[in-house]
Amino acid sequence: MPTAFQEVMAVRAKGMPEAGEVTITGQDPVFSTEFRIGETCAAVLAGVGTAANDLWELKTGRRQKVAIDVRHAAATLRGHDYVLKADPNGAFQPTHDAEVNLSVALTQPWPTRDGRHALPHFSLPHLKERTLKLLGCEPTPESVAKAVAKWDALDLEAAIDEARVCGGMVRSNAEWLAIPHGAALAAKPVVEVIKIADSAPEPMPAGGRPLSGIRTLDLTRILAGPTCARTLAEHGADVLMVAAEHTPQILHLVTDTCHGKRSCFLDLKAPADNARLKELVKDADVFSEGYRPGQIERLGFGPEELAALRPGIVYASISCYGADGPFSHRAGWEQVAQAMTGIAYEGAPEGPKLLPAAANDYTTGYLAAYGILVALARRAVEGGSYHVRVSLCQSGMFLYRQGRAAFDDPDMDLSPAELDALRTQSHPAYARLRHLGPVVRMSETQPYWDKPTPVLGSSKPQWL
Repeated sequence: MPTAFQEVMAVRAKGMPEAGEVTITGQDPVFSTEFRIGETCAAVLAGVGTAANDLWELKTGRRQKVAIDVRHAAATLRGHDYVLKADPNGAFQPTHDAEVNLSVALTQPWPTRDGRHALPHFSLPHLKERTLKLLGCEPTPESVAKAVAKWDALDLEAAIDEARVCGGMVRSNAEWLAIPHGAALAAKPVVEVIKIADSAPEPMPAGGRPLSGIRTLDLTRILAGPTCARTLAEHGADVLMVAAEHTPQILHLVTDTCHGKRSCFLDLKAPADNARLKELVKDADVFSEGYRPGQIERLGFGPEELAALRPGIVYASISCYGADGPFSHRAGWEQVAQAMTGIAYEGAPEGPKLLPAAANDYTTGYLAAYGILVALARRAVEGGSYHVRVSLCQSGMFLYRQGRAAFDDPDMDLSPAELDALRTQSHPAYARLRHLGPVVRMSETQPYWDKPTPVLGSSKPQWL
């Protein structure tokens, strides 16, 4: 079986980097899980660095050194936990609030009537209300546990799908691979980079960073998609976030995943705003979306439509279940992908348990960024428009394939000193923040964010 880094490099289709170009140091466990989440993430981040290096070589004829530490990569999988915000007295405090903590407590694998487990998801107020209505319970762990215990696991999964909320039965990895959807994903690479139209080659723009001059529209929210665009920003892309003003957000996650970006409000159901986004697309290089499957096409922004509007576009789709298979219409989250693909099933000897980090979300975001960089390199040489596709479930399967690393400490974490060494400070309009900086090390173009996390809607819908 190939290593995680070899599997990532296979998507690039250029062979492995020269000896000594890429260095990955350290090993799992970093947190209290047998899954190799740090090593898997480090392999993907090394891929991002390698793909950025490919673009740098196209611009300059030079390659540079890339390095990543497994412990640092693992830290990014809990990046939102490590954000600190200054209070009125200047002391830095965590950004979690009671509502977030309640969502975490409710979104767990619960025993079902038939001896299995199921995980209903409770993030975002409107989804939480619909899930509570489906279960007929109160927003407390005790009430949710009693309600789930009245269902057979597969029946609850079907009802969750019918109600257009999120969740699923906790499966073993073998069970997942045996059903049609798991089998469909198993036949695909960890990142799909699909050429969808022809166009003339576009050399990389001039500038002192790998993505200088690359314009990115970020129509995503909550971890995986925003992490993708944040990664492009740390290599120099101009990233413009686009969302309707009324779109629900989780602000402490916005704080972690939106460094280096600008933010504007456009409601794509409003004709004038829809037309404005199409004008922005004409001058964009990258369009990244994380809509519920089928929605973005109904609004007029499907990949083929945008490739016709802007030949040479790199279009990224980030979903829970992927583009094909019987579950592809379902929406989902980090915890749902863990439940479906076998990770939660083997989470602990005593029974199903979630990972101590958002490994699927962040890793999927990095994989999407990697696929975009690969597509930009292909566009520069051979031309074309490209569709990059990643999913949380595909990332969960990728993580599962990496094997196990035993641990004996139930409270493993990075030390305060390690975290302080990784943190940087920024000053958005609303507060002073201390948060993780980019962890990939590059010898010529060290990644960084050139602006702090924006206030949502604080920019005009226009390019710099």
